[in-house]
Amino acid sequence: MALSSLLRKLSSSQRLLQLALAFLPFTAVAQVKAPAPVDGGTLTYAVSQEPTSLVSFLDTKTDNRNISAKVTEGLLRYDAKFNPQPLLATSWQVSADGLKYTFKLRAGVKFHDGRDFTAEDVRYSVLTQKKQGPRGRITLANVERVDAPDPLTAVIVLAKPAPFLIKALSSAELPIVPAHRYADGDPLGSANNAAPVGTGPFVFEQWVRGSHLVLRKNPGYWRQGHPRIDRVIVKFVRDPAAIFTAVETGEVDVAQGVGLADLERLSANPKLKVDDGYDGFLNNASFLEFNVENPVLANAKVRHAIAQAIDRNFIRNTIYYKRAEVVNSPIPRVLADYYDDSTFRDTFDVAAANKLLDEAGQPKRAGGQRFSLRLSYIPGAEFKRTADYLRSALARVGIRVEIVDGDLPTFLKRVYTARDFDLNINGLGRLFDPTVGVQRIYWGDGVRNPLIWVNAAHYDNPQVDELFRQAAVEVDAGRRAAQFKQIQQIVGRELPVLPIVTVPSIVVHSARLHNFHNSIDLMSGDLADAWIEPRK
Repeated sequence: MALSSLLRKLSSSQRLLQLALAFLPFTAVAQVKAPAPVDGGTLTYAVSQEPTSLVSFLDTKTDNRNISAKVTEGLLRYDAKFNPQPLLATSWQVSADGLKYTFKLRAGVKFHDGRDFTAEDVRYSVLTQKKQGPRGRITLANVERVDAPDPLTAVIVLAKPAPFLIKALSSAELPIVPAHRYADGDPLGSANNAAPVGTGPFVFEQWVRGSHLVLRKNPGYWRQGHPRIDRVIVKFVRDPAAIFTAVETGEVDVAQGVGLADLERLSANPKLKVDDGYDGFLNNASFLEFNVENPVLANAKVRHAIAQAIDRNFIRNTIYYKRAEVVNSPIPRVLADYYDDSTFRDTFDVAAANKLLDEAGQPKRAGGQRFSLRLSYIPGAEFKRTADYLRSALARVGIRVEIVDGDLPTFLKRVYTARDFDLNINGLGRLFDPTVGVQRIYWGDGVRNPLIWVNAAHYDNPQVDELFRQAAVEVDAGRRAAQFKQIQQIVGRELPVLPIVTVPSIVVHSARLHNFHNSIDLMSGDLADAWIEPRK
């Protein structure tokens, strides 16, 4: 390809880089090195939502997780391929029957108040989250007890195997809190939740409600030479326009909650970087849920026809500005051993959708309309735009859509209690294992015992439920993978829920900031490796 043709295909910033490199001798290019890390400085961080707790101990809300992990650590961290890495645990061993997890704990670690970290803190944290944690009641359901044979050994003993447990031990998901700070009182009311003491790289200093919070460097952190940053200031800024201005002008070093429409302009700023990395721990995605109790939607042909009428690439490209990926299975691709998209084959095809609706006994009537549906959506700008698109797309195949909206409490009541909807656009975390994140999307128990975030479709397939039950305790990796693949094949054919796109975790930060993420769960990393170049 000619150089002029190639350059036309590149963005302006890419052109400049390409031209610069083209005229540099090879030796000069080879000598370009990344800057050396420096210590010191303050990291100022703007977020759109204020946390409700500074410890994700008994409240795993995303905003809580992101702060908690800087102060309170877990037993393990995970690399980009979900391989467990040492943190408060230096080594671990799982028994052959999957019923005993033995952790050797890091020696010499102290909480920020000077007290020693021991196995008793692990015991308290695990058992309390098993009893009261929103996800701990799932991930730790099979925990029978936690033994502490010595101060630096913790043994989690299970009544039944839980093969997903080894992936549930991150700082944000299962933080190890100081048992002495909770004593014998109600852990939900503990002062530690608002003024946390942990073992992490940063020490809590101040929380001014409605304004900001301050963390400072832990001078006694067990990881020598870390953290590099002296102080972290987190500002709570609800207005996306104000967040945009703050990061563009350099008032803040990091911004979360910038509108997707603003990212192109920010990307062109050489002083900034846009990070749209995917959180492989939460695995957030949007889904279209069909209320299968609606007689029309009870027909799988209708559900597949609706899927064929939807251009998910349009949603990805136009609504999410190419910052998302089309999802072809409820199980995230990052869990590669379990992934199977073989039956999710409803590609965008309006003619095929019309034909399938005719075959399903839903012909067009006077005015070209087949039937009407009520569409709800979880609050959020991109979900609202997706709802508007679906109304237009389904009109092309003769389906009239009425959009119903409201705040989050209204949404939850409408979908999970009143069930006053036909189609629902939801945002769900598929999480680190299908048993924890994906099972709830299809779990038949959610029909008989309704809970929020569980099976809005009211899909009820005993075979799928049984496969999930088997996979939840299966210790043979090959058999477990086969069970999850069979589940995907079934729900892909029956399609009670249509996966749409990933929901990105987007951060805009100063180009002077390096190593902002150091874990698979991105924003819930601990900032121990982050550093800031001094201003020039």
